[in-house]
Amino acid sequence: MALSRVASPSPLNLLKPLSSYLSLRRRSLSSLSTEPLTVDTSLPFTAHRCEEPSRAVETSAAELFSFFRNMALMRRMEIAADSLYKAKLIRGFCHLYDGQEAVAVGMEAAITRKDCIITAYRDHCTFLSRGGTLIEVFAELMGRRDGCSKGKGGSMHFYRKEGGFYGGHGIVGAQVPLGCGLAFAQKYSKDETVTFSLYGDGAANQGQLFEALNIAALWDLPSIFVCENNHYGMGTAEWRAAKSPAYYKRGDYAPGLKVDGMDVLAVKQACKFAKEFALKNGPIILEMDTYRYHGHSMSDPGSTYRTRDEISGVRQERDPIERVRKLLLVHEISTEKELKDIEKEARKEVDEVIAKAKESQMPEPSDLFKNVYVKGLGVEAWGADRKELKATLP
Repeated sequence: MALSRVASPSPLNLLKPLSSYLSLRRRSLSSLSTEPLTVDTSLPFTAHRCEEPSRAVETSAAELFSFFRNMALMRRMEIAADSLYKAKLIRGFCHLYDGQEAVAVGMEAAITRKDCIITAYRDHCTFLSRGGTLIEVFAELMGRRDGCSKGKGGSMHFYRKEGGFYGGHGIVGAQVPLGCGLAFAQKYSKDETVTFSLYGDGAANQGQLFEALNIAALWDLPSIFVCENNHYGMGTAEWRAAKSPAYYKRGDYAPGLKVDGMDVLAVKQACKFAKEFALKNGPIILEMDTYRYHGHSMSDPGSTYRTRDEISGVRQERDPIERVRKLLLVHEISTEKELKDIEKEARKEVDEVIAKAKESQMPEPSDLFKNVYVKGLGVEAWGADRKELKATLP
């Protein structure tokens, strides 16, 4: 990446801190310069039926520092979730996001909380980037009442409406038509916002995705389809599952853009471009070329269909956190010790929050009947023969 200063200042949509947990001992964001910097993306964008955005991305020392801090916190959170699952404190399905942090962080840097994001089951880091807290994450993972879904959703069903985050969905590809519904509401309300519908390369062959894309194009909805291409479905390489793995071209009549999803600044630039495009022209597809370090889920070791050398090679050459670390060091924004202190602080704070989350109460059995229907509707549950009243719902 090339780094240079820009003389003329312009407003920056800085990524706000994910939480109040990291109390920086040596340096705070307020002490860092917000003077504009220009950084070239690691790779050029590849476009389909649209212009390519500029590779020169405007940022600042404060923003780069926040990128590092936020991704380090996400990485530590996911590693801790792995340990909790192996200790049987997290049950059921659990899909981890380590390696893909740049997509969540870069996207958030380009948009506002009035814009909507909806995703699949690998949702922990996206929830955090939308303003969620660590205690909500770990309490939900462990099925506790203080979780973001009151302990009833678990890993796959995080939700934060006030942050414009609509899940967290377990059915492969089913979130994409819902995202079109959100975009339809945005266009109907004329509020100049967009919806990012995230899905994986494994879901890219789903029929409902093409149906959603068709209706979005027909109605010129402000809908951005984001394929997080980590190159493997549950255990199937993309080339074995897709005749055409160029997912950014899959829309045919809809424009698309291929993005280095391991470069947080490239993601930021692409999402900013996509938002402006979608508000004027309708849907666009972003293919984020990224990589997951863990297996598909916790039941998948992730090493039977790919080599350990492949995984370590990506860590060494493309890791999103290491790329930002290099920028911070080269431009003398931070020292190596300061960055290591950030990672140590992240570990400490995650451990403290986990201890607090373990103290959260389990839901009452009666909570199973709550939030099933709108209040006043469907309040009685009957037996199969409709002769015996089984329960009255809150």
